[in-house]
Amino acid sequence: MIKIYHNPRCRKSREGLEYLEKSGIPFEKVLYLKDNPSKDELRQILNALGMKPIQLIRKNEAIWKEKFKGKTITDQALIEAMTAFPKLIERPIIINGDRAVIGRPAAQIKELL
Repeated sequence: MIKIYHNPRCRKSREGLEYLEKSGIPFEKVLYLKDNPSKDELRQILNALGMKPIQLIRKNEAIWKEKFKGKTITDQALIEAMTAFPKLIERPIIINGDRAVIGRPAAQIKELL
């Protein structure tokens, strides 16, 4: 089943959700700010995206600038940071099996359907 990691306050995330809704394909919505992904879940997401943890970080977030910017941080520490501060996670993330995309723009989602 397709899964979307969604933040309803984010316009791009809402666009991704709308794209999935219009597709008619069943999917699961994860409100990741309330239901934070575990470290293992983040590793699986990164593997499906084919990305390093730093690529999934929202570097314009205040928490990033205050706590992490300019520091040398290991991949493991970045995963821990995203677990502790899920607002750092780029969105929306759409997963279908072992593949995933960041739905920015929403048309990227088409690759998974």
